Amino acid sequence: MKPQHVLPYVFAEPIRTDRLTLRLMTEADVDDIHSYQSREDVCRYLLFESRSRDEVAAKVAQHAAATTLAADGDYLQLALELPASGDTPARVIGDSYFTLASLENSKGEIGWTLHPDFVGHGYASEAARAVLAIAFERIGLHRVVAELDPRNDASIALCKRLGMREEAYFVKDLWFRGDWGDTGMYAILREEWIARG
Repeated sequence: MKPQHVLPYVFAEPIRTDRLTLRLMTEADVDDIHSYQSREDVCRYLLFESRSRDEVAAKVAQHAAATTLAADGDYLQLALELPASGDTPARVIGDSYFTLASLENSKGEIGWTLHPDFVGHGYASEAARAVLAIAFERIGLHRVVAELDPRNDASIALCKRLGMREEAYFVKDLWFRGDWGDTGMYAILREEWIARG
């Protein structure tokens, strides 16, 4: 039976997890986001080169306006904010991406980026689980995929922690930074997500 989608989905208020707030980006986040998107070690597996502050500011303005999922290609690019603690102010430590890849096939796509200073603490997993809950529990999608650079061991490990399985390995299918690159495909189905509890 083909799933019925609950759309449009409007991201109207932040989502709070145990340790993070997932919210729309704002102009005030530019410096935090630039602090990791300007780093070559962060961007080496991404589809863009390290960004200048002006480039980050333009992208943040674009992403801040993307609030509704209703049709193929609609997306959310959410800031992952670590709340203030003691004398340490709140800070954006990464972002999480989600797009409606194909409503006809009831498929979404997920992605993530995290500042290296915050890798290894489970923040990306925590945020990704919240985004998958939107995809499967609120919208009712059948399938969510993650496309990634197969050299990105951290993202592969995250996919596996989320219950995603490797489904494909495409050899030299993408022109990437002046050479042909490979693509890995991971996926999880709604029934698998629900079974994980």
